[in-house]
Amino acid sequence: MTRPRPVIAIDGPAGVGKSTTARVLAQRLGYTLVDTGALYRGVALAARDRGIAWDDEAAVAEVALEAALGFAPQDDGTPRLLIDGKDRADEIRTPEMSAGASQVSAYPGVRRALLEMQRDLGREGGVVLEGRDIGTVVFPDAEVKLFLTASAEERARRRVEDLQNRGTDADYDQILAKIRSRDEADSTRAIAPLRPAEDAVILDSTSLDLESVVQHVLELVQACN
Repeated sequence: MTRPRPVIAIDGPAGVGKSTTARVLAQRLGYTLVDTGALYRGVALAARDRGIAWDDEAAVAEVALEAALGFAPQDDGTPRLLIDGKDRADEIRTPEMSAGASQVSAYPGVRRALLEMQRDLGREGGVVLEGRDIGTVVFPDAEVKLFLTASAEERARRRVEDLQNRGTDADYDQILAKIRSRDEADSTRAIAPLRPAEDAVILDSTSLDLESVVQHVLELVQACN
């Protein structure tokens, strides 16, 4: 291992629990947490703020270049997304922004704009990054690569529960349909499609609780030290 501490790359489809797993891991290890999916959601939200349609590829790519995206950590280490210095973390956690992120993340210009930002955040190691192409594109040399999966039905149940806990009404059937649609879009896009890295550990979390998933990753971290 060339870094003093490893890069932990957690990839997987929508609603699989990547964010929660990454947050707990970062807390226990004292690592920096980078929610790369929040960056794409931030681009979608910034485009909407500017009245730019998500199917306007050139204009959305400009937004990705111009919008000042960043993170402000809370006391528990959880990063809050900032757009132009304003906390927008709660606004990106909606089904609409999830769909928008899926659409804008397919654009090469958007991905180029965000790639170096992600790499800079994790270059020195001691970081947990979660997204959809961390182990394949952003950090193909990550010391720990996990591809987290779960059934679409279980992911829909988790997403409904999460939204309800945030005080947002959620319809299970609609959420399930959107998850299946996003899976299709993410896995078939031409640029950085959703897929496990060849050397990633694939973990099906359908019947696992959070602690079991976290312990599995901690064992992988221990093995690489």
